[in-house]
Amino acid sequence: MDYKLKTPFTREDLKDLKAGDNVYITGYMYTARDAAHKRLVELIEQDKELPIDVKGACIYYVGPTPAKEGQALGSAGPTTSYRMDAYSPQLLDLGLMGMVGKGKRGPEVIEKIVEHGAVYFAAIGGAAALISKSIKTAEIVAYEDLGAEAIRKIYVEDFPATVVIDSKGNNLYEIGREEYLNGSNK
Repeated sequence: MDYKLKTPFTREDLKDLKAGDNVYITGYMYTARDAAHKRLVELIEQDKELPIDVKGACIYYVGPTPAKEGQALGSAGPTTSYRMDAYSPQLLDLGLMGMVGKGKRGPEVIEKIVEHGAVYFAAIGGAAALISKSIKTAEIVAYEDLGAEAIRKIYVEDFPATVVIDSKGNNLYEIGREEYLNGSNK
């Protein structure tokens, strides 16, 4: 099924999504990759305030290219998500509700997704220019020294993504593989 979602997310917003559903997200999201995640978790470990409010937030794992004239950002394709696995559980514990990237997630992240009713979405790798069209505004809000990997607050309209791991832990990558191996894809 297709769903339209607005950020910030609540558990209630995400509870009916199922692995394989397509979504179109509108609202504010943050961009962050592993270097920014590492800094955020260091602040958590030092019991310091984060430069962003992760409660109900959705983080897009991306290091966008510079914007061309008339664009908020340049190409904005997803980064491989497992690179954030060492940091995601702590952010989920603080209220992070959505993550967008590509590829598999580790068992600890999946466990925290289920515990908190969050969702992991995939964006289409290779469609970076198309995805960037849904990004309407972007501003650096933390770690400008990281360049493309700085944390940005972006406003998106109908940002396309697919539910990979739903709030119950169903995993599209496993379901799809099982269906293929069992011949259910015919």
